[in-house]
Amino acid sequence: MDATPLGTNAPDRPACPGCRDRDDRIARLERQLKHLQDRLAKVEAQRDAATRARKRQAAPFSKGPPKADPKTPGRKPGAGYGTAAHRPPPPVIDEVLDAPLPARCACGGEIRPDAVEHQYQTEIPRKPIHRQFNVHVGHCAACGKRAQGRHPLQTSDALGCCASQMGPDAQAAIVLLNKDAGLSHGKMTALFGTLFGIPLTRGGACQAMLRAAGRCRPHYDAILGAVARAPWVVADETGWRVGGRPAWVHVAVCEAAVAYTVARGRGFEATTRLVPADFAGVLVHDGWRSYLLFTAATHQTCTAHLLRRCHEMLGVATGGAVAFPRRVAAILRAGLAARDERDAGLVTPAAAIATVDALQAQVRSLCGPAKANAANDRLAAHLFLNQRHLFAHVRVAGVDATNWRAEQALKTPIVNRKVWGGNRTEAGAAAQGILASVLKTLAVRGVGVIDWLGGLFRSPATTPLLVPRPDG
Repeated sequence: MDATPLGTNAPDRPACPGCRDRDDRIARLERQLKHLQDRLAKVEAQRDAATRARKRQAAPFSKGPPKADPKTPGRKPGAGYGTAAHRPPPPVIDEVLDAPLPARCACGGEIRPDAVEHQYQTEIPRKPIHRQFNVHVGHCAACGKRAQGRHPLQTSDALGCCASQMGPDAQAAIVLLNKDAGLSHGKMTALFGTLFGIPLTRGGACQAMLRAAGRCRPHYDAILGAVARAPWVVADETGWRVGGRPAWVHVAVCEAAVAYTVARGRGFEATTRLVPADFAGVLVHDGWRSYLLFTAATHQTCTAHLLRRCHEMLGVATGGAVAFPRRVAAILRAGLAARDERDAGLVTPAAAIATVDALQAQVRSLCGPAKANAANDRLAAHLFLNQRHLFAHVRVAGVDATNWRAEQALKTPIVNRKVWGGNRTEAGAAAQGILASVLKTLAVRGVGVIDWLGGLFRSPATTPLLVPRPDG
């Protein structure tokens, strides 16, 4: 009698009906499991896409279909209308024109004058100003050195083939239209030609911005100095392109200035172009790990980012998984309440600090045990790493709880990125950082962009620093 291996059927022995039913049931369950796994993956992908769409900084029309019963646009009549306003008459009248009565009415009758009323109009000048400078050229009688005169409205000493140039205000407008208004080089050339009748090539616009960046370099260095000396700095970054390759725009905001730089990387080394590695003030950021390498700084992780993360987690959590994000959000809101009570004078600064010390201890004990839910475990690990950085806005007066200043400062580069994508060259990327910093700092300091840049183009050596140094 031949031996049959244990656990196997003889080749000519049919399987029993019970085994066949079991195998069929296992196959059916495996098919159901595969179907449910595919369905779960599809639902998770849809959920992730919806989450990304909510975060994406896109135009309003991408937020979904319009409401079935939208509110009537415009102001509402009645007491809720608000303050009624109208355009005031211009302070200076440059031109007075008459609008005489017609000789006859439509019915044929004679029209007799009763009064003269005034109407005002403010128009833009469209006729360009073409200047010719008669530059006197001579030489020194003693050493023979060449000399030439310069008018206050000139932007350079170039003669010959480079003698025809754009004026200072026109060059300032090129910088403003591209870096602040977001117009591409092609759209700027069309605007100058259509609106003013001034021929301008895209290359000419690019060269004007490169020259402006060179003249703004001392002011950019002063802006970086102001950031380095600031008691607090808010930092952030967003995606960019240089020559079609990925890059990042970094921003650092302080009370006196705003600084930008375009870098290939997103990490610590790129941020140190704006914030020195030994910065000892308060650094407010979104919790990106590279910011923690500023070991001499006091950190404030953005509370809004954490609250938004808790809110998103509560939207998908089920069962006991909702307890952790709900408790974290309550602790963060308690920290904001302690700050508000301190600012309102309801509690002393020492009492507010004692409150957040207790809240920090709660965070530490809450994050200690391992979490069964993966999302909760990731948030717990992040909070455990940043537990000392949650309440600097209470411990240090004048510090923001969020990085909203940096996010607001990034709105202009984000719009520019959507319109013209980024920079083509490293020189253009360097000019982007310099000019964006100068324009935003001018806005912070309440200085007119066209007048300031126009003055810089005319006489860069005599233009005082945009952000004065402490030594004057």
